[in-house]
Amino acid sequence: MQFDSIDEALKALKNGEMVIVLDDENRENEGDLVAITEWMNDDTINFMTKYGRGLICTPISQDIANQAGISVMVQNNTDPHGTAFTVSIDHVESTTGISAFERTQTVRALIEPHLNAHTFNQPGHIFPLIGKEKGVLERRGHTEATLDLAKLTGAQPAGVICEIMNDDGTMAKGESLQAFKEEHHLKMITIEALVKHIKAQTFLITQDAKIKLPTRFGEFDMYGFTSKVDGSENLAIVKGQLSEEMNVRIHSACATGDIFHSQRCDCGEQLEVAMSYIQENDGIILYLPQEGRGIGLINKLKAYELIEQGYNTVTANEALGFEPDLREYDIAAQMLKHLGVRKINLLSNNPEKFSGLRDYGIEILDRIPIIVDNNTHNHDYMNVKKTQMGHML
Repeated sequence: MQFDSIDEALKALKNGEMVIVLDDENRENEGDLVAITEWMNDDTINFMTKYGRGLICTPISQDIANQAGISVMVQNNTDPHGTAFTVSIDHVESTTGISAFERTQTVRALIEPHLNAHTFNQPGHIFPLIGKEKGVLERRGHTEATLDLAKLTGAQPAGVICEIMNDDGTMAKGESLQAFKEEHHLKMITIEALVKHIKAQTFLITQDAKIKLPTRFGEFDMYGFTSKVDGSENLAIVKGQLSEEMNVRIHSACATGDIFHSQRCDCGEQLEVAMSYIQENDGIILYLPQEGRGIGLINKLKAYELIEQGYNTVTANEALGFEPDLREYDIAAQMLKHLGVRKINLLSNNPEKFSGLRDYGIEILDRIPIIVDNNTHNHDYMNVKKTQMGHML
């Protein structure tokens, strides 16, 4: 499929057009028509009814829901994706409330300055959805995507969405969505791209501490950062004067390797090599809480159990329902930018770290290999990293 840029989508939305927004393949994997309430034109609802064919809903912020006196549909939400439906509504001046005109009237009333608990009748023919406060960074749903797009266009936090269905009643996916886009001359984006756009433009960390750290490798400065999104704690270990260009190692926390010196992996040895290199040549080690390539410590131990039964480090993660590598490097890029670093020589054997940092505006000048010896316990693990994950070993 051919996707448009987020900037192109924002321009279209602000011009009153709709865009198609796709969520993740491992989620609903569906495309929704999305419009922003403040910018939508008079034909939007009618188009959604005629061509989208899905349920027309209106994502709103919690503040709007509170102002309108709109409560959630159920107290015990068992929806697999936690979609926050409220009680359905019609504008108080509606007749039946079902016509495209009256549904448009209902939707637009949600952003009127005099909005109050008497603006709507309940139930009705429009289904508000309450978005999470942190948007797609908290929940990668169409509700949150719509509200984030509204915010990025400078509009009030309200929009209209409708799933796109084929003529036969099945959900439009893949080629049928591409054909729909081309037939109706619409922009099409993914929630994944929206997440990256927001992460690239928004500072999502705070520096909360800085100390001197004496170690057996020498003395370093240690900075403590906290993520505004999930509260995760991240460290930067610095040697030498900070500058725009630095040697950098991004190290994912590994309790078994870094602390207990497990020989199942090479993490502990890589950290020691990096600390020695930084001590001698100056630079930064970013220590990120990405245990088990992002699946967490206990799940990593469960993966080890499967490896003992014949799985490898990739297939074990997949058997547990995870991708082989869930790590992202937006926080790492933001930590570097906070420290004034824009260009780096990266100490790494992992090509994903190079592309992950470039995606967030960090220039990679050179690669510095991390060379450690294999042992009898991690030989197969190292081979899988090389042959199946593309590590440059």
